Amino acid sequence: MSEFPVLSAATQVLAHTPGLARHGSKPARELPRDAAVERAFTAALRTFEQAVSYSPHQAYLGALHPRALPARPWVGRAGPARSRFGPDGEIMPEREFLGLLAAVDQFDLVTLAPDAADAAASALAAHPLAARLDLARLEAARGNGAAGAGALALSIGGRPVGAIRRAHDQDEALAAAVLLENLAGKATATLALLTLLERYDIDPASIAYVLGCGEEAIGDRYQRGGGNLAKAVAQAAGLTQASGADVKDFCAAPVPALVLAASLVSAGVFRRVAVVAGGSLPKLGMKFQGHLAKGLPVLEDVIGGAAALVEADDGVAPRIRLDAVGRHPVAAGGSNPQIMEALVVEPLARVGLPLTAVDDYATELHNPEITEAAGAGDVAERNYRTIAALAVRCGHITRDELDGFVHARGMPGFAPTQGHLASALCYLPHALRRLAGGGAERAMLIAKGSLFLGRMCQLSDGMSVLLERNPRGG
Repeated sequence: MSEFPVLSAATQVLAHTPGLARHGSKPARELPRDAAVERAFTAALRTFEQAVSYSPHQAYLGALHPRALPARPWVGRAGPARSRFGPDGEIMPEREFLGLLAAVDQFDLVTLAPDAADAAASALAAHPLAARLDLARLEAARGNGAAGAGALALSIGGRPVGAIRRAHDQDEALAAAVLLENLAGKATATLALLTLLERYDIDPASIAYVLGCGEEAIGDRYQRGGGNLAKAVAQAAGLTQASGADVKDFCAAPVPALVLAASLVSAGVFRRVAVVAGGSLPKLGMKFQGHLAKGLPVLEDVIGGAAALVEADDGVAPRIRLDAVGRHPVAAGGSNPQIMEALVVEPLARVGLPLTAVDDYATELHNPEITEAAGAGDVAERNYRTIAALAVRCGHITRDELDGFVHARGMPGFAPTQGHLASALCYLPHALRRLAGGGAERAMLIAKGSLFLGRMCQLSDGMSVLLERNPRGG
């Protein structure tokens, strides 16, 4: 049994998918209505090189800390040549990603044209993770690109390269669009987990349990959202001794998943638990109308993924403080100050720490260049100012120190607008590096979720957890 479980590994990945962007929920509804809008959308899609060089993507991959991001605007900013591979993961081009979709597809849902299948197979065979991928499935996907009634076309650069078929002709939960969402989530989560195994030299058989915290709703018409992408990802990544389950809490899910993983380890149930999340394809192009109106490219053209490993205290990795978990009770109220009071002030006060004891607060780290153009403002900045105002109210800083608190302990948002990834999960690799390397003593991860979106209640939810430098690590 370990009193203090630790975060020992964390990775992040992106897939640049401009061809799939039209299948995001908003573009799929809006583009067919107006040919001019569709042409403008297509013309505003970024190249892979533009996506790689985009500074927030490099921060997501760990090439620079979010506080080291250059001054905005980030779009169109000339900078040093960047690699698709960063310290924490990679950004995968679309041709390879379609091959990865086929590689994790066990039901022959994906069909790729012969030249597309060949190109994907060739690129993935040269990938650092090639030995861990089931590339034989690409041959099964090889076809003429057609997949029958109800299929959804896949394209690259406007050219059809394949399709995804529906799995049932009457079940809406098994329609081609839904299956594409689920496969995209599986593929990005698998890529992140395989990257974790490879970069940290982790024995796949040493992981006993996997918790998924993505936003997809896997199931059929009798149990929509039944889930367990976690075990599907465990199988795809070769975790032969693992089982798993999914944690659902809208955008807030990653922090509860981390807390549950740490609790299982602390209780001695499992020694090693992985937390994984794939990306949310429906959110591709979600704010494209605001971007086009501002003369910006379609910035929501990437699908993210993340993986982390929680295990028993190794004396080195940052500890997960289970005695400082913040939660948002039913009675707490739903305003932003009330939520932050419950998630930040209360858990720190419980363990006798002022708000100034936390070096890095990681809250909803949405890229403001994406959100501001659509009228949603700078989400991260708004949250940090709320936390700083609470620090003033608690007497931990003076009002004159509010801006300095935001600057020193907050950071610019840098994550794509896939809420569960932006809700603190995207900061895990940075937190691990800072805490293990001595750059920070404590980091707090704060996630919020909008339960009212499901029309079952009017509530929001949230959870926070404190990470702390391991005192045994020197």
